Amino acid sequence: MEDQRILSSDERAADLERHVAMIAQEFREGFEAVDKIDRPAVTIFGSARVPADDPAYVNARAVAGRFAEAGWAVVTGGGPGVMEAANRGAKEAGGLSIGFNIELPHEQRGNPYVDLSMTFRHFYARKTMFVKAAEGFVVFPGGFGTADELFESLTLIQTGKVLHFPVVLFGSDYWGELLTWIRGELLADGMISPEDLELLRVTDDVAEAVAYVLECYERRCAAMPAAPAKADAQ
Repeated sequence: MEDQRILSSDERAADLERHVAMIAQEFREGFEAVDKIDRPAVTIFGSARVPADDPAYVNARAVAGRFAEAGWAVVTGGGPGVMEAANRGAKEAGGLSIGFNIELPHEQRGNPYVDLSMTFRHFYARKTMFVKAAEGFVVFPGGFGTADELFESLTLIQTGKVLHFPVVLFGSDYWGELLTWIRGELLADGMISPEDLELLRVTDDVAEAVAYVLECYERRCAAMPAAPAKADAQ
């Protein structure tokens, strides 16, 4: 796989130009895909391993449907599990359903509920598009990949790389121990500031998850200066 070669310590500078060109092209294609999204969007993360009767699947489907009904697009990693649930919920509600998939050694199958799709070779290009496309994240229970996406989003917000970006953790029981550790270790040891905890909203309620992201978006839009009126053509 391309990422394996690029990240290998054995890879030498002889192939640098080719690698850079491929990465640049993937970023270009990703930005072009994001540019096709004609409405506000939310990115929904979560495990690829949950079945359709799992509460995470059921709730992700419901959350995505609510966003679609509000006129928002829904972005996922395009695979099974929670990703499928969110794409499915958006499509069933008549919304725009987007899947940004990834090539993996054990291929991640795409789900059939996607209107706009792209498959990435490089994780870093793909993760950029998750942020670029969205006005906020809703994060359902998941594994290493979900945690990676969660903490990357928090780092971007904390460091000011993105602004006014709500992050919702869905499932208080699942995320509770992580939050206890964050408060008891990171905050207690001064590794983060008290206001950093305010970057996260935890809920078990579908309506609350959606309302929080929509409210943050509305507040941000209200705070933005109005665009100057265009002069009449002479």
